[in-house]
Amino acid sequence: MAVTFKRTSAIGAMNLTPMIDVVFLLLIFIMVTARFEQEDQQLKVALPSASEARPLTQETTKVVVNIDNQGNYVVDGKTLRADEVEERLRQAAADNPANTQVVIRADGRVPFEFVVAVMNVCNRAGISDYSVSTRAPQ
Repeated sequence: MAVTFKRTSAIGAMNLTPMIDVVFLLLIFIMVTARFEQEDQQLKVALPSASEARPLTQETTKVVVNIDNQGNYVVDGKTLRADEVEERLRQAAADNPANTQVVIRADGRVPFEFVVAVMNVCNRAGISDYSVSTRAPQ
Protein backbone atom coordinates (compact mmCIF):
# COMPACT_ATOMS: atom_id res chain seq x y z
CA MET A 1 0.00 0.00 0.00
CA ALA A 2 1.50 3.28 -1.11
CA VAL A 3 1.41 6.29 1.17
CA THR A 4 0.48 9.54 -0.46
CA PHE A 5 1.35 12.98 0.91
CA LYS A 6 -0.69 16.07 0.38
CA ARG A 7 1.35 18.92 -0.94
CA THR A 8 0.56 22.25 0.67
CA SER A 9 1.19 25.64 -0.77
CA ALA A 10 2.20 27.31 2.55
CA ILE A 11 5.88 27.50 1.63
CA GLY A 12 5.12 28.82 -1.80
CA ALA A 13 2.86 31.55 -0.41
CA MET A 14 5.51 33.02 1.92
CA ASN A 15 6.89 36.26 0.46
CA LEU A 16 10.52 36.95 1.36
CA THR A 17 10.83 40.25 -0.48
CA PRO A 18 10.15 42.54 2.54
CA MET A 19 12.71 40.67 4.67
CA ILE A 20 15.35 40.92 1.94
CA ASP A 21 14.64 44.65 1.59
CA VAL A 22 15.17 45.20 5.31
CA VAL A 23 18.44 43.25 5.28
CA PHE A 24 19.75 45.30 2.35
CA LEU A 25 18.78 48.58 4.07
CA LEU A 26 20.62 47.51 7.24
CA LEU A 27 23.66 46.56 5.21
CA ILE A 28 23.70 49.95 3.44
CA PHE A 29 23.28 51.78 6.76
CA ILE A 30 26.22 49.93 8.33
CA MET A 31 28.45 50.55 5.30
CA VAL A 32 27.70 54.30 5.23
CA THR A 33 28.19 54.69 9.00
CA ALA A 34 31.52 52.86 8.93
CA ARG A 35 32.70 55.09 6.09
CA PHE A 36 31.92 58.32 7.97
CA GLU A 37 33.77 57.06 11.03
CA GLN A 38 36.88 56.37 8.94
CA GLU A 39 36.80 59.85 7.39
CA ASP A 40 36.54 61.51 10.81
CA GLN A 41 39.56 59.63 12.12
CA GLN A 42 41.73 60.15 9.03
CA LEU A 43 41.54 63.94 9.04
CA LYS A 44 44.87 65.35 10.27
CA VAL A 45 44.17 67.89 13.01
CA ALA A 46 46.63 69.44 15.46
CA LEU A 47 44.69 69.15 18.70
CA PRO A 48 45.25 71.82 21.37
CA SER A 49 46.18 70.93 24.91
CA ALA A 50 44.32 72.09 28.01
CA SER A 51 45.87 72.01 31.44
CA GLU A 52 42.57 72.48 33.29
CA ALA A 53 40.50 70.06 31.23
CA ARG A 54 38.09 67.78 33.01
CA PRO A 55 36.31 64.75 31.66
CA LEU A 56 32.76 65.35 30.47
CA THR A 57 31.48 62.55 32.65
CA GLN A 58 32.81 62.11 36.13
CA GLU A 59 32.63 59.05 38.28
CA THR A 60 30.18 59.05 41.14
CA THR A 61 31.57 60.47 44.36
CA LYS A 62 30.38 58.18 47.14
CA VAL A 63 30.40 59.50 50.70
CA VAL A 64 29.59 57.04 53.48
CA VAL A 65 28.27 58.54 56.72
CA ASN A 66 28.40 56.08 59.61
CA ILE A 67 26.42 56.69 62.80
CA ASP A 68 27.53 54.63 65.79
CA ASN A 69 25.34 53.58 68.72
CA GLN A 70 26.25 56.78 70.62
CA GLY A 71 25.04 59.02 67.78
CA ASN A 72 28.54 60.03 66.61
CA TYR A 73 29.02 60.71 62.92
CA VAL A 74 32.02 59.04 61.28
CA VAL A 75 33.07 60.04 57.74
CA ASP A 76 36.27 58.69 56.16
CA GLY A 77 37.35 57.25 59.50
CA LYS A 78 37.06 60.59 61.33
CA THR A 79 34.49 61.40 63.99
CA LEU A 80 32.75 64.64 63.02
CA ARG A 81 30.16 66.95 64.54
CA ALA A 82 26.89 67.57 62.67
CA ASP A 83 28.11 70.92 61.30
CA GLU A 84 31.35 69.29 60.10
CA VAL A 85 29.34 66.58 58.33
CA GLU A 86 27.34 69.29 56.60
CA GLU A 87 30.52 71.06 55.50
CA ARG A 88 31.98 67.77 54.20
CA LEU A 89 28.82 67.03 52.19
CA ARG A 90 28.66 70.59 50.81
CA GLN A 91 32.28 70.24 49.66
CA ALA A 92 31.55 66.86 48.03
CA ALA A 93 28.53 68.35 46.24
CA ALA A 94 30.59 71.34 45.07
CA ASP A 95 33.38 69.08 43.75
CA ASN A 96 31.01 66.82 41.80
CA PRO A 97 27.57 68.45 41.64
CA ALA A 98 25.75 65.92 39.46
CA ASN A 99 27.22 62.63 40.69
CA THR A 100 27.47 62.76 44.48
CA GLN A 101 25.96 59.84 46.35
CA VAL A 102 25.61 59.55 50.14
CA VAL A 103 25.18 56.23 51.91
CA ILE A 104 23.95 56.50 55.50
CA ARG A 105 24.92 53.55 57.70
CA ALA A 106 23.36 53.81 61.14
CA ASP A 107 23.61 51.48 64.09
CA GLY A 108 20.28 49.76 64.76
CA ARG A 109 20.20 51.05 68.34
CA VAL A 110 20.60 54.73 67.47
CA PRO A 111 17.42 56.88 67.39
CA PHE A 112 16.22 57.54 63.86
CA GLU A 113 16.48 61.30 64.38
CA PHE A 114 20.23 61.06 63.72
CA VAL A 115 19.52 59.48 60.32
CA VAL A 116 16.93 62.16 59.54
CA ALA A 117 19.46 64.83 60.49
CA VAL A 118 21.90 63.49 57.88
CA MET A 119 19.09 63.37 55.29
CA ASN A 120 18.31 67.03 56.04
CA VAL A 121 21.99 67.90 55.65
CA CYS A 122 22.00 66.14 52.26
CA ASN A 123 18.98 68.17 51.16
CA ARG A 124 20.57 71.44 52.29
CA ALA A 125 23.80 70.55 50.47
CA GLY A 126 21.85 69.86 47.26
CA ILE A 127 22.44 66.10 47.25
CA SER A 128 19.35 64.17 46.23
CA ASP A 129 21.00 60.77 45.79
CA TYR A 130 21.19 59.41 49.33
CA SER A 131 20.20 56.09 50.80
CA VAL A 132 20.07 54.30 54.13
CA SER A 133 21.98 51.05 54.23
CA THR A 134 20.43 48.02 55.93
CA ARG A 135 21.43 44.46 56.59
CA ALA A 136 19.64 41.62 54.80
CA PRO A 137 17.61 39.31 57.05
CA GLN A 138 19.24 35.98 57.81
